[in-house]
Amino acid sequence: MVGQEEVNPYKPDQHGQTPLSQAAIGGHECVVQILLARKDVNPEKPDNCGRIPFFLTANRGHEGVMKILLGREEVNPDQRDILGRTPLSFAAQDGLEAVVKILLRREEVNPNHPDNDSRTPLRWATSYGHRRIEALLFCRNHNGPIT
Repeated sequence: MVGQEEVNPYKPDQHGQTPLSQAAIGGHECVVQILLARKDVNPEKPDNCGRIPFFLTANRGHEGVMKILLGREEVNPDQRDILGRTPLSFAAQDGLEAVVKILLRREEVNPNHPDNDSRTPLRWATSYGHRRIEALLFCRNHNGPIT
């Protein structure tokens, strides 16, 4: 059905989320790949909160979908939402260590981006007691390896 020209895989719902956003949220790797094969699907289309599909999948820890989306040149893994938060700040808050590692290995990800309330990913990790993530952020801030 998605392959049919009359089907609009770009049409957002009431939250501004496209079918790609919904597939990313659900961690549906095959659906994400099918949608990205279409020329009319924009992986950088933000929802009403300013969150692109990569942001949404990173927040849920879907590493496979993250890697698919990161394979697209136009996807910004450091995209801020309307609150100034990045995928890294949510991953640090939620204790998603694997997601934090993936993000910190990317040069374009700034681990010191404060949100609109001046909270950095390190502050989020500290506030929620995620010591291992604190250590990862500290290493990246001091040019250490992320393993």
